Amino acid sequence: MRPTLPDRKAGAQHHQSTTPAITPVFSLLPGADQILAAAATESGTSARAYRLHLMAHRLDLVTGFDDLLALEAIDFSPFDYQIRAARTVLRRFRGRGLLSDEVGLGKTIEAGLVLKEYLLRQMVQHVLILTPPGLVEQWREELTTKFDIPDFVTSNDDAFRAQGSEAWTHFPRVIASLATARRPEHRQVITAELYDLVIVDEAHHLKNRASVSWKLVNELQKRFILLLTATPVQNSLNELYNLVTVLKPGQLKSPKEFQCEFVVRGDPRLPKNRGRLRELLRDVMVRHSRGQIALQLPPRRAHTVQLQLYDDERHLYDGIAALSRQILSDGTVTSSHRLGIRTLLREAGSSAAATVGTLRSLATVDKLATYQTELRRLADLAESIQASAKADALHKVLQAQAQSGVKQAKVLVFTQFRATLDLLATRLQSWGIPFALYHGELSSQQKNRAIQDFHANSPVLLSTEAAGEGRNLQFCRVLVNFDLPWNPLRIEQRVGRIHRIGQTQPVDIFNLAAKATIEEYVLDILDRKLNMFELVIGEIDMILGQLADERDFEEMVVELWTQAQTDEQLAVGMVALGDALVAARTAYQQTKEYDEALFGEDFRPE
Repeated sequence: MRPTLPDRKAGAQHHQSTTPAITPVFSLLPGADQILAAAATESGTSARAYRLHLMAHRLDLVTGFDDLLALEAIDFSPFDYQIRAARTVLRRFRGRGLLSDEVGLGKTIEAGLVLKEYLLRQMVQHVLILTPPGLVEQWREELTTKFDIPDFVTSNDDAFRAQGSEAWTHFPRVIASLATARRPEHRQVITAELYDLVIVDEAHHLKNRASVSWKLVNELQKRFILLLTATPVQNSLNELYNLVTVLKPGQLKSPKEFQCEFVVRGDPRLPKNRGRLRELLRDVMVRHSRGQIALQLPPRRAHTVQLQLYDDERHLYDGIAALSRQILSDGTVTSSHRLGIRTLLREAGSSAAATVGTLRSLATVDKLATYQTELRRLADLAESIQASAKADALHKVLQAQAQSGVKQAKVLVFTQFRATLDLLATRLQSWGIPFALYHGELSSQQKNRAIQDFHANSPVLLSTEAAGEGRNLQFCRVLVNFDLPWNPLRIEQRVGRIHRIGQTQPVDIFNLAAKATIEEYVLDILDRKLNMFELVIGEIDMILGQLADERDFEEMVVELWTQAQTDEQLAVGMVALGDALVAARTAYQQTKEYDEALFGEDFRPE
């Protein structure tokens, strides 16, 4: 059973006046009506009486949304345009709005302000956030670290998965991928729930009214709903109609009436009666462009450091690659073991040390008995390797930065694997380079101390992906990708830790890639062909969304690699994937330009 929540039907009758809390402490107290009643009966000069009368006085001042309580309850300063957007959603849109700022301007911040405001006022309890798969954990990190809302579970959590479809009824606040939520067994449960607030990120995935995604979100029983997308229209004005209909059914009339009144016959992208359409959209839509708010970030420069593996490392990598291709081509191998092989391939691109544990673990699996001898041989080889070509390349990068003449030069080094992190920690100690260490097994206090040490003392922060989410490190201007995730969204999250609002210096990104590895192919596609390191943070997901293939980028890479019989075949497949990404970027750019021409400066909040 889900924890007991207030009666949402009863709350709907008076939720505009239910304004309990002003700080996180107050947010735990009863509703405004109970506070006011208690204050009316409390007399004297006790501390309790003082607190009750103070709260009652402040509640009387904030019955509307002119003053946002959330601003007192967070430890960062949103930009004025973000605050205005949140206030517009709360006041004018009454909690049902389309946030359509350009990529990188902080739609998540605006949605977080609305969510925090409603939580502080006890106007919402049951919340569902739907995102693309790659953004689920990022949403949780943002809500936890920026808004002090730590009680969301995700559809990836073991506790959630253990309960199957019943998890949707058990947990009151859930962040889930849209792909997970729309599965038939989940959709039936979700649409039976009563949600106080639903947030859909990258809502352009709802553009087709005939899609399962659109039908799911439209069928959800929700009091408030926020749709976030930088491109509300991609191919047809009907997509805009579909989004607005989810928010406010009837706002743009029926599909036939909308076509007749607002769409030029023969051109589904060309609007007519623009003035009237603008008036209707202003009731549900907020949009900022980068030009409107004059947001400029310093330049970002990417550097590829290509290197040759040492001989024993080369033997290990080639052995793992050959065995992995054999196992992945084996139809009897289960999906969970395939996942283990994919992990092993990524580890092989990082360090020999990173592969040992996975090789040993796979060698104990009964269903992989045919491959156990080779797995153990490779594990023994990996344990015997002492040198690391990548670590030596990192040493040169760190020496160059130390000699660059930049005052207090800071370098953030990312790796995906804890074993590699430990290896690098040992190497930096031997090189006499001070460093701070950051990984997911640290407590919150230890993580904070690591960041403080990095900021105040240490020139280097060695980090796993844990620092790729939720931590803002704008005081650092150099990032080293010691190994490269095959998921470009994860790469983007890393870059976003230092190249974001507040950064005042040019940012340098060093990508270490060994020749003749999958990493080299991935980097070639993402850097040389797509120029992803020049993109605004957030744009890569928009581009991937333009691909006809809906699989994760990593899945596409692994399939190409597995099916290729020769290096030549692999090269041809990777070139084709790169060309598809270039075409997707072109399509995204055209959509971006179209939306800017369509909406212009008409939808800035008051």
